[in-house]
Amino acid sequence: MQLTYDPRHNIAYLRLQEKIDQVETIRVSEELHIDLAPDGTVYGIELLNANQQLHAEDQGKLIVINEAAGDRREIDLT
Repeated sequence: MQLTYDPRHNIAYLRLQEKIDQVETIRVSEELHIDLAPDGTVYGIELLNANQQLHAEDQGKLIVINEAAGDRREIDLT
């Protein structure tokens, strides 16, 4: 799994699978797109206007929590 964020275009992308040649994009809303692999599994999730969607409570930070290990990491998105 990989999360990328492009502050120039304000787009975040959560890739759940290894790169594949072809995906089908489902536009859930103006700011949320879901890419499906040919077998129907979710390949990735794209957030347009990402800083508005990701930072409401967390004040511009991505917080990654490993519940099993009790580990917490913060990444500044601003």
